[in-house]
Amino acid sequence: MTDIAIHVDNLSKKYKLGAMYERQDTLRDLLVSMVRNPFQKRNSSDNQTIWALRDISFDIERGSVVGIVGRNGAGKSTLLKILSRVTDPTGGVGEIHGRVGSLLEVGTGFHPELTGRENIFLNGAILGMKRTEIEKKFDEIVEFSEVAKFIDTPVKRYSSGMYLRLAFAVAAHLEPDILVVDEVLAVGDAEFQRKCLGKMSDVAEQGRTVLFVSHNMSAILRLTEETLVMEKGRIVKRAPSAQAVDYYLSSGFAETGERVWEKDEVPENAAPFVPKALRIKNEQELVTNSIRSTERMQIEFEYELTAPVTGLRIGFYLMSARGEFIFTSFDTDEPRLYQDHSVREAGVYSSRCIIPADTFNEGRFVVGVNASTFRIRRYFQDEYAITFNVDPAGAPGMQWPEQRLGPIRPRLEWIIEKR
Repeated sequence: MTDIAIHVDNLSKKYKLGAMYERQDTLRDLLVSMVRNPFQKRNSSDNQTIWALRDISFDIERGSVVGIVGRNGAGKSTLLKILSRVTDPTGGVGEIHGRVGSLLEVGTGFHPELTGRENIFLNGAILGMKRTEIEKKFDEIVEFSEVAKFIDTPVKRYSSGMYLRLAFAVAAHLEPDILVVDEVLAVGDAEFQRKCLGKMSDVAEQGRTVLFVSHNMSAILRLTEETLVMEKGRIVKRAPSAQAVDYYLSSGFAETGERVWEKDEVPENAAPFVPKALRIKNEQELVTNSIRSTERMQIEFEYELTAPVTGLRIGFYLMSARGEFIFTSFDTDEPRLYQDHSVREAGVYSSRCIIPADTFNEGRFVVGVNASTFRIRRYFQDEYAITFNVDPAGAPGMQWPEQRLGPIRPRLEWIIEKR
């Protein structure tokens, strides 16, 4: 097993749902609870447990760069926490052969009252670095993090991006045998994201192992050689990254490619309007959360009316990941559609918005939904219903490796003339 960096055999992790016990703040509260419910017993059925991981097995060779993808709740972060010894498994074996540098959450190990300088030493110690090693790497860590101006400022005054820069710099400069990174690119600007990818590539080129979890498919494709696709605590596919990403996007496993509303998520006063599902579709009309900038896309809202509604309009609010509004559009904005659908009888409907190619810049976007009659009644609204990513490959101006400002990146017509 000398060439194996990570060995996992039938690894499982079970969590109990809900509180283990009801909190009693005072002795009086406890006595009152005992008097009122002297024979109360907690139901210990399997309905109160969930398997975050179930019988996972795989080996990763030294020097491999492996990605892990899957929707929220698939078990990705739980797997990394077990391998990083943050939590113990319920069953099975997870072995790491070598020194591990982990970045599981932004600012893990940082104390808000300590300065950046003090937190480098604290975080380094948590990650297993000796003081002499930290001192040797200190200048390099600070230079990489680009927070030298604030290094003696308490980190409670740092932005989330500054937290990320410092945390990643410490983890990456630990010179680990194995670097475990969980969604580090979710925070930070495009320039720093490229630095992170470059540093992880450097670690891999030095013969070290990288385990990388991300919802950014472009980053997975650029950085990793092989990818694990996880769903409901199991590995459903292991393949070269290009094949794994295609499978993930086309098989309905993509994160937030479809939002389905359960009955208990819909307010009673929404009736007779009943939201069913919201879907992001690519040019091939496949449900996915990753859209190419150069392709047409659709946002589809499926809903049911249990009684006729007059003047109903379905609206989409499109925002950046930071909550900045980009545009609002309703399905009856066109006078013809407004006239044709002035009354919608009871039944199941679908309202689709088609967005042309070359609209969006690179990034993550949010779609909110609204069902209302103008200035009369709002039936249903979900301001953060679904998210999707845009891959800029092939977009105008990609020959320059620079971040383009703004949420849209239209392909506009230019004319260059010599006069």
